[in-house]
Amino acid sequence: MKQYTACLIGTGRIGFSLGFDKKREQPASHTMALLKEKRIRLIAGCDTDKENLDAWGRYVKGARTFSDADTMISEIKADIIVIAVNEDAHLETALKAIRAKPKLVILEKPVALNSTDGNHIKAEAEKHQVPVMINHERRFARDYRIAKDYIPKIGKMQSIKATLFSGMKVYSAKNEEDGGYSLLHDGTHLVDIVQFFLEPLPQKGKPEEHCILQNPVISGVYYDEKEPEVIRNLSAHFSHPDCSDITMEFSGRSRYFGFEVEISGTEGRIKIGNGFAECQKREESKLYTGFYSLSKDRSVKFPKKTGYFANMVKGACDYLDGTAPLYSSLENGLNVLHTLEEIKNAVLAMNNNQ
Repeated sequence: MKQYTACLIGTGRIGFSLGFDKKREQPASHTMALLKEKRIRLIAGCDTDKENLDAWGRYVKGARTFSDADTMISEIKADIIVIAVNEDAHLETALKAIRAKPKLVILEKPVALNSTDGNHIKAEAEKHQVPVMINHERRFARDYRIAKDYIPKIGKMQSIKATLFSGMKVYSAKNEEDGGYSLLHDGTHLVDIVQFFLEPLPQKGKPEEHCILQNPVISGVYYDEKEPEVIRNLSAHFSHPDCSDITMEFSGRSRYFGFEVEISGTEGRIKIGNGFAECQKREESKLYTGFYSLSKDRSVKFPKKTGYFANMVKGACDYLDGTAPLYSSLENGLNVLHTLEEIKNAVLAMNNNQ
């Protein structure tokens, strides 16, 4: 078994502390996922927050701790550099990590605040020939993989409806510099998983086939009653050669968090989201003579444990072992950014025309 060293930049929530959330499927942080993978030895961590870093250092026995990334990168030559910092620090941190020339960079989603920064990261990665994996973790989750494998059984795709409900503002121009709006923060997951369902899985040794959704039609825009510049709701409609009707709905005025995808085909349907998954198939109706209805396909078993974070790290090691391609590449992440920007720009264009 090959062994790889890893260091972590960012020991905050996604980097470390979510690993102690008793309600979440574990591992739920980069630290816990790295420690779980037997092929990885976590040797260093870095954070500007002393309290977070000290807590991390006490937990990860034997690892070195650093208060700045420059010092850690200059002193630690790790095979894998994991970046789990806030969105506004992605560009600077990613460039530093890439220039250190590790075997792999794992970059927390989204790639960057915007596609300009994302393309800068891409150019640097190509220059130094450093592969970058983006943590869109649903691509690695067993339930979403099962759902993707079931797609051929639902016939021709007729529609995809994806929804993201939360209390976080959907978009505000004031948050362009920090990424503090759900269209970017969680919307990156929604767009990515829809594009994941529309593209073939990458195959080792074959060119990667990408999906990118473009030219959205916007509806349902709702502005905050107290802050008119803040968007609280919008729907983006797309068309794709494999599915003519794709809708993504973003809500920032819900008093709950919801993430759901429903794929309807000519022969069946798939419903999947946080905490649930079901595949439905066409069969003779129990309600109407001479008709067919959809019923749950009980032959499909979804696991209680999806392995979403653990499988991401496992996938990184499999890639380094040469046994698998990158299942969440930098190109995938950049495609998501482009789609999100098309949504945002389409909304802004509507405002300018009013």
